[in-house]
Amino acid sequence: MNFISPSELNQLINSSDEIAVIDVREQGEFGKEHILLCANIPLSHLEIKVPVLIPRKGTQIVICDFEGELSSRALDVLISYGYTNISILRGGVKAWKGEKFEVFSGINVPSKAFGEFVEHTYETPSISAKELKDMIDKKQDFIVLDSRPMDEYKVMNIPTGIDMPGAELVYRIEDAPITKDTTIVVNCAGRTRSIIGAQTLINAEIKNKVVALRNGTQGWHLAGYKLEHGADRSVPEVTDRGHSVALKRAKSAAKKFGVKFINSETLDRWREQQGERTLAVLDVRTREEFETAHIADSRHAPGGQLVQATDMYVATQNARVVLVDDKMVRALMTATWLVQLDWCEVFVLESGLEYQAICAGSELSPCFGLQKQDVTMVSPQKAYELQSNGAILVDVSKSLTYREKHAKGSAFAVRANLRDGLSKFPENSRLILISDDQNLAILTALDFAKTEIKVAVVDGGTRAWENEGLPMEAGITNLISQQIDVYLRPYDRQDPKEIEKAMNEYLEWELGLVSQIAQPGGVTFKEYSI
Repeated sequence: MNFISPSELNQLINSSDEIAVIDVREQGEFGKEHILLCANIPLSHLEIKVPVLIPRKGTQIVICDFEGELSSRALDVLISYGYTNISILRGGVKAWKGEKFEVFSGINVPSKAFGEFVEHTYETPSISAKELKDMIDKKQDFIVLDSRPMDEYKVMNIPTGIDMPGAELVYRIEDAPITKDTTIVVNCAGRTRSIIGAQTLINAEIKNKVVALRNGTQGWHLAGYKLEHGADRSVPEVTDRGHSVALKRAKSAAKKFGVKFINSETLDRWREQQGERTLAVLDVRTREEFETAHIADSRHAPGGQLVQATDMYVATQNARVVLVDDKMVRALMTATWLVQLDWCEVFVLESGLEYQAICAGSELSPCFGLQKQDVTMVSPQKAYELQSNGAILVDVSKSLTYREKHAKGSAFAVRANLRDGLSKFPENSRLILISDDQNLAILTALDFAKTEIKVAVVDGGTRAWENEGLPMEAGITNLISQQIDVYLRPYDRQDPKEIEKAMNEYLEWELGLVSQIAQPGGVTFKEYSI
């Protein structure tokens, strides 16, 4: 077993080598305190996430948790699937902290810290919730553009706001209902995507006045104003003229930040080199466009979300990342931000979808260890009958998914902790596993392959159970494991007082990131002349 010290890890993180530092705790524990340039891949999801996030088996991987208790388990899993260059951080995050390296709370922190750096460095203009409310009341000439994905926008949005995710802003703004005098207000739920969205339009030299909504929907709520819920407003399709204008702007911005291009032949050559260098081909268009037609080995990574949470798409630092967009605009603008983030070596595929093998539909993500033939699968109806006769129905979905709705009578559990949690049940209990992710349920069942416990998996998972009209319920009704699997965002809480307290704490935390990243164990972003 290879160990690495905190100081050695810090040197590696700051080198130009490919390295994947992964924290294998559940997200809720990771979010309390962790190493900044570290991807969270929980032990419960290793087989699902690692083949996507760390596809090259020779990648230098450093595993950590808080004190090291989970790292050896994760090491065994990775070795069993052929990974060959793995170390464990000796003493874990606790030792890192003990050597006076900074630790960070939250999730997707590098991107959030970068957003604060951008506002601080480039003085991105912003307005308060009250200033926007006055604009609305006075019927001034303005437009509110929500830079989040539609599913987030539908949950809550600023009144009059139109959904236009981050990478779509430059591409679609020319066809938005604006005049040359319209003030463009960009918002998200908090700060990062508001800042990056507004600065995106500024970098593309949009002539209109552009501002970020300070603190986003959270700031609006805390100011005492009502949000809308369930809206689905978006802009019309892009016209030929709109695309032509957007492309000119995007090319100009890409030149400022030194965006690099490759052709189809280079991409093919890089595919042949994947044993030596990690390659990620990321399609930054909308999901609808991706599912209509995409490069066969590409993954969907909408540009705004990729900038917001780079570590959730590529866990290997200094990997080769190739951005794809048949219209080029979104790839170019996304690349300008990834260049500044300096997480990876980023390139834009200049030929778009041409000269490549194309397929349609959703991407098929690889998953290790799915020996479905070694697992007993039962229909939802059979599972319901077994449950009625004393079997324990266990849901291994995310706790927030479980809280929203789950099979009636099922108990929530975290996969990595399930075997310990079962000690409270009779020794000869029969276990039935259900999840919104059937692969996770199957992997959980395989954890019991060498035990005496009888385990089955509900075929089709929670959706099949519900589709057959079997009883459902909501709420945290039965826990085997503690809810450590998710880091709760302010609006994930249920008590209104807790929500507002969490919002204030979150916004204060974001504002403090600029000074925090300057500490040892932090990161330095390059300043550009724009």
